[in-house]
Amino acid sequence: MQTNLADFIRDTEDGREADAILRSCVHCGFCTATCPTYQLLGDELDGPRGRIYLMKQVLEGKPATAKTQMHLDRCLTCRNCETTCPSGVQYGRLVDIGRKIVEQQAPPRPLGRRVTGAVLKALLPRKWLFTPALQAGRLVRPLLPQKLKNKVPLAEPHGVWPTRVHARKMLLLDGCVQPAMSPNINYATARVLDALGVQSVIASKAGCCGAIRYHLNDQDGGLDDMRRNIDAWWPYVEKEEVEAIVMNASGCGVTVKEYGQLLMHDHAYAEKARRISALTRDISEILPAFDVQLQQKLDGKIGQRVAYHPPCTLQHGQQIRGKVEALLRGVGVDVQLCADSHLCCGSAGTYSVLQPELSYRLRDTKLAALQATAPDIIVSGNIGCLTHLQSGTATPVRHWIELVDQALQAAA
Repeated sequence: MQTNLADFIRDTEDGREADAILRSCVHCGFCTATCPTYQLLGDELDGPRGRIYLMKQVLEGKPATAKTQMHLDRCLTCRNCETTCPSGVQYGRLVDIGRKIVEQQAPPRPLGRRVTGAVLKALLPRKWLFTPALQAGRLVRPLLPQKLKNKVPLAEPHGVWPTRVHARKMLLLDGCVQPAMSPNINYATARVLDALGVQSVIASKAGCCGAIRYHLNDQDGGLDDMRRNIDAWWPYVEKEEVEAIVMNASGCGVTVKEYGQLLMHDHAYAEKARRISALTRDISEILPAFDVQLQQKLDGKIGQRVAYHPPCTLQHGQQIRGKVEALLRGVGVDVQLCADSHLCCGSAGTYSVLQPELSYRLRDTKLAALQATAPDIIVSGNIGCLTHLQSGTATPVRHWIELVDQALQAAA
């Protein structure tokens, strides 16, 4: 794709990166076939190719409009298009750059939307704010309208954190919303690793991975969150006390794996960020090394028919496919992938709050496909997907690591 960037962006770091991405696009349109919003709306501008043209126009100097912003807002950033693209277009990175410029140029958003965005950016990344807010929401949950109830999951037990000390240690990101919404995921992860001889270490000053603020156009705030995590983890990494940084929320995992790219121009953090990204592993990348131990402990112990929803941030963002299914099948689980398993469930971070109509249509389509496999339980690997899917079904929706943990406890 030929480009002629405007003076305001041409010689900037973002401009050079956007120019290279735009030039890699060959207009083939393969991306539209796997874009969830294009499939729903049938509008070229609600598919990756159309959005690329919109961003190109803005970067070449055409003023951004509210319509431009609307089409970019509708993008889930699921990155399915990246998996499909034969030219390797880094669409996710381009849309980050494009949204930032459009946000600066487009007319101010409606007041309600501005307030909602400000609340999300202030509340979600700060565990010390989000946790009491969620607890208060649970107290009045019966009085809430259904769409708000969907965002306030019931409290759940989480058992005990393992206390054994092991020579092998790995950092585990505690996160921001997950400890309040579904604390058992972190506890289950720590117990599974403990059973395999690995100690989980939580760095107390680490928090939100940075994705929430970064993708809500507070990119400076998101980068600050990333730097804070690097500072919290660096003493363990520098002293080589940990083997890996483990993620059990794939949305966080894909972001931390991109710290090296996102902070590449920050001279104080660039090298540290690269090393942090290189050490980061999704939990599904860690456990295959323990296949034999798990099979000995669990073979046949999980007697449920399971429908697995691979999160977009895992299969498209991190390009990890097949590991969870193989792991569960290896210990005797009947795992089913639904039709169109590559498509997004509609959660997409804050998308389900900001674009509820499209989000719920995608959720219902995904649940219909998952339910068609007649599962006893639905599993996934990202807190957003889990909460979103559970809001539309009576079938239990859990993180797959919780199944492993439950079976290990039963076998002990």
